[in-house]
Amino acid sequence: MTAVITVAEGPEYGGARVDVGFIGLGVMGQPMALRLADSGAELIVWSRRAAPCEPLRAAGAHVAADPAEVFRKAPVVILMLAHGDAIDAVLGRGTPDFASLVADRTVVHMGTTSPEYSQGLEADVRAAGGRYVEAPVSGSREPAEAGRLVAMLAGEPAAVAAARPLLGPLCHEEFVCGPVPNALVTKLAVNLFLITTVTGLAESFHFAERHGLDTRLFLEVLDAGPMASGVSRMKAPKLLARDFGVQAAARDVLMNNQLVAAAARRTGVASPLLDVCHALYADTVALGHGEADMVAVLRAVEARTEQVSGAGSRSAPRPR
Repeated sequence: MTAVITVAEGPEYGGARVDVGFIGLGVMGQPMALRLADSGAELIVWSRRAAPCEPLRAAGAHVAADPAEVFRKAPVVILMLAHGDAIDAVLGRGTPDFASLVADRTVVHMGTTSPEYSQGLEADVRAAGGRYVEAPVSGSREPAEAGRLVAMLAGEPAAVAAARPLLGPLCHEEFVCGPVPNALVTKLAVNLFLITTVTGLAESFHFAERHGLDTRLFLEVLDAGPMASGVSRMKAPKLLARDFGVQAAARDVLMNNQLVAAAARRTGVASPLLDVCHALYADTVALGHGEADMVAVLRAVEARTEQVSGAGSRSAPRPR
């Protein structure tokens, strides 16, 4: 059963209360916004492309003409945008429009950016009379559709308290991490583990396949043992089927990898496993698989095998 959220009533919109705005209806954002709409929230949304808005309209959400309308109508605005440049463009940051948008509003940044970017954005929002919450999530499209994301929150306690009721339909766990940018630093640490885990899974699958093993049996052995996880259970079937349909795009994983690496360098932290993954995801994107799921890193591993052994030295196909 979908949870019904309760927040302080917002401004009126066409005779109806508006609780929350949502900007950014991409791979993750659209299912998140749909869950909010289904929860009973009065929702207003905007996307730079019209098509992703239509399922929201059908679910009862208001569709805004522009970001400014979202901020005029909603007391809390969630941003699920790909990077800082997109956020700045939506907010008109650096222009006189910025203060008029965010004053007396709670801005909830749920995407993944550098911690330094988030700190700067919080300072600007608060200086303009708004409130700011960092709320990145761990999970991909499938957990977003199921409301099984994990949220990390940071910010002033009052701002976090205002935003937190909205996360119930989206997340099965929420963790308050303290001041900004602790939530994003936590997310980067989580992503480091995710990236290295999925890359290791793809390489082990490739190893088994090239040795002529029954890869279905190999994955069953993996699933029965202590290495099994929610990640392996989501990604292993995709490897077996060579299904690269996107849950978390390789291009986005490369961007996240770059953010983690930059944070490591700034603090003098070594990241040897991440650095190898960084190169492999760069290869994946260069090979034309940037919009595919992150398990397409298998393509980069396969390409390296071809470089080492030559195209004619592949082992026999795996048993069926």
